Amino acid sequence: MANQSTTARRQDENPQSQGRPRHELASVDRFVAYFRERAHADPEKFALTCLGVGFILGWKLKPW
Repeated sequence: MANQSTTARRQDENPQSQGRPRHELASVDRFVAYFRERAHADPEKFALTCLGVGFILGWKLKPW
C-alpha cells in the first residue's frame, strides 16, 4: 500500500506527465534542447534576439 501512494505522489510532483501525450513531451524536450544548444553556441546573439522578441511582444500586447 505504501508503494502505491509513493507512485501516486511521484506522478503528482511531475507536472509534465499530467494530461499530455508522450509524443508532445518529446517534441517539447527537443525544442528546449535546440534552444539550449543555440544559446551555448552564440550567447550574445541569442540574448539580443530574446530581448528583441520580448520588446516587440511587450509593445504589441500592452494593455491599452
